[in-house]
Amino acid sequence: MKKSHLWLCAAVLAGTGLSAQDVQQDAIQIQQLQEVVVSDSRFELKRENSGKTVIKISSEELERNQGRTVAELINTKSGIEIAGSRGRDGSVFGVFARGGRGRQALVIVDGVRVSDPSSFSQEYDLRLLSTANIESIEIIKGASSTLYGTNAATAVINITTKKNTKEKIAGNFQSTVGTNQTSEDQNYNLGSFTNAASVNGTLNKFSYGVGFSNRYSSGLSAAVTPENEEDTFSHFSTDVKFGYQFSKNFELSLYGNQTKINNEFDAALAEAPNRSKVSQDRVGLSTAFKYTKGSIHVNTAYTDYETDSKSTFGESISDGENFVFDIYNKYIFDEKWHTILGVNYIKDKAVFTSEADFTILDPYANLVYVSDFGFNLNTGVRLNTHSEYGNHFVYNLNPSYAFSTDNGYVKVLGSYATSYITPNLIQLFGDFGANPELEPEENRTIEGGVEYFVNDKLRISAIYFDRNEKNTIGFDQNFTSINVADEIDANGFEVETSWSPIEEFTLDANYTFTERKGDNAIRIPKHKVNLTLGYQVCNTTNISLNYAYTGDRIDTDFSSFTDVSLEAFSLVNLYVEHELMPNKLKLFINGNNLLNEEFTEVIGFTTRGRNISAGFNLQL
Repeated sequence: MKKSHLWLCAAVLAGTGLSAQDVQQDAIQIQQLQEVVVSDSRFELKRENSGKTVIKISSEELERNQGRTVAELINTKSGIEIAGSRGRDGSVFGVFARGGRGRQALVIVDGVRVSDPSSFSQEYDLRLLSTANIESIEIIKGASSTLYGTNAATAVINITTKKNTKEKIAGNFQSTVGTNQTSEDQNYNLGSFTNAASVNGTLNKFSYGVGFSNRYSSGLSAAVTPENEEDTFSHFSTDVKFGYQFSKNFELSLYGNQTKINNEFDAALAEAPNRSKVSQDRVGLSTAFKYTKGSIHVNTAYTDYETDSKSTFGESISDGENFVFDIYNKYIFDEKWHTILGVNYIKDKAVFTSEADFTILDPYANLVYVSDFGFNLNTGVRLNTHSEYGNHFVYNLNPSYAFSTDNGYVKVLGSYATSYITPNLIQLFGDFGANPELEPEENRTIEGGVEYFVNDKLRISAIYFDRNEKNTIGFDQNFTSINVADEIDANGFEVETSWSPIEEFTLDANYTFTERKGDNAIRIPKHKVNLTLGYQVCNTTNISLNYAYTGDRIDTDFSSFTDVSLEAFSLVNLYVEHELMPNKLKLFINGNNLLNEEFTEVIGFTTRGRNISAGFNLQL
């Protein structure tokens, strides 16, 4: 794509409008483009009273993208690049938010941090998530360690799973089948299958839910090799959720998940009979007790991870355990002061040559002030207490001001926040290059921007961000983990737009510019554009056309250990949905990379060409 086309796309974004749909753990039902409520502070606030940048992937958007993975959906949002999401199913190489690395983006499921303590990067494997069990995904960009603790430096990806219906019994069944092919080999053989089934309901005060999903793909090689021997991928997930409403002020929910992944892969950019088996077993509890002007919330979960890999380099088995307990009190003074006091406890454990663990105990506080004249303030502090390196203090200051107009508002916002990333167990106690004297990585983020909202028809926002990273954990000449002296700076801006001139038509678009200095910034594009046009043909049929542009970026060729510049590429996708039975049965057809663009996402690894899938969603 020529640069002139790129800047034309950016101009279109700046001249239309924005819709970032916001919500957090205390999920609220919202409608696109209407004045919504956000909970980036864990309180229900009008969007114009919030100074944070939050994007929501709603249940409606999830339904319109049936068959796609969580990584594919998140990758369409501003400020985020997920390397490997356009490749063979099972290949995800990291979440790069606002020029950061995977360890700097925190994933939360139902209010609880998820992270594999036995992994080297400590980032959560997005392949473990099944879209069939997800109600919504909220992405809070920027530093958020004050509320969410370690790893929340560039983004928080907050996953809310589906709630049980209020009906006595209801069922949902989904199925997708499609091709799985490269741009060079357009054989149109069926090689991708996704299925899901769930039953849930409420009997008086007791609610229940059971769900199962699986995903299977074949036909593609993980690595680009002369043989191009296919590598298969399979994913099986089972979810259960039970709840009891003791009174209108007190409820309790118990849930469990088991996910198993079996993935064949290639090593050293050559065909090899390699495979990995990943298992996640998770149980959790969520409860809330409401009183006059406040509520007490408890979210806790225990997760066990096990990975068994066999490759040309041998066999390795890793086992990690993670326990999280978060309790906080919400209280509102005079309808203007919204306060949170909480304590978060984490214990990570893993088995290397011997067993290793650490604990984190963090008290935290947050305050939101909502005035009568447009001024709002979100501020907080957190004291990180780590069993190995001691204490670390973080804070945030996030003012905003909304000027009312005849049919909407103009909001200006700013933010100054610090965050931290704790060294993981491998870096502290692993079998190779461990260093128990490591300090946490420190991040400082500055944001500033403006949002313009008009009459439920148009929303535009532009945000500038600047992040400084120091104490980064790297290696010395002996491959021992150290805190690197050099600092890294990442800055850029995001423009987001949503426009609905008539009820049947919507335009959603975003543009991101990112620049990272201090290292080679591999797999981070400077320019990225997403544009989606939606049209409701009639009451039962809608069409969605998506264009995605990923700009030039650097990747490392590990066969020669040199950095290589990768060319920009553009992808066009089309989705058509028809409601065959009102509120019961939907049919859809999905076309990805319609122009069959040939491109490289990660050096040496396969990417998908034009692929077609079709399926149904049945609600009983």
